[in-house]
Amino acid sequence: MINGVKIKKLKIIPDDRGRLMEILRNDDDMFIKFGQVYMTTATPGVVKAWHWHNKQFDSFTCVSGKMRLALYDAREDSSTKGEIEEFEISLDNPMVVQIPPGVYHGFKCIGKEEAIVINTVTEPYDHSNPDELRIDEYDNDIDYDWRR
Repeated sequence: MINGVKIKKLKIIPDDRGRLMEILRNDDDMFIKFGQVYMTTATPGVVKAWHWHNKQFDSFTCVSGKMRLALYDAREDSSTKGEIEEFEISLDNPMVVQIPPGVYHGFKCIGKEEAIVINTVTEPYDHSNPDELRIDEYDNDIDYDWRR
């Protein structure tokens, strides 16, 4: 496991009206602080990668469809530098994956329907000075193949 990455398996609670799934609570071990919550989507086969942050922790979950979340540890001072991890997240395998600053990450919609992803982050997005750095999803030095 990449140093600093945390995983929380989620529980879906069904009843006759539908389903409920708690994602992140302020009394969870992985909760740091609240910055903002946002939703993003990807259509089947689309990759949204690679990016990382200097300060921000991300906590990703997929609430509809299916995504493959990939992580790459590029931190020079990390005991897991160079390691790659991946997680398949869906309502059939519900979880939150928390990603620390400096770890590259991205996801691909691997289902037949649009993947809807919720990210709870520790920092609000600063439009004038974003804490988000990007590299191309395919043209980079990371030994990971999104095409599979």
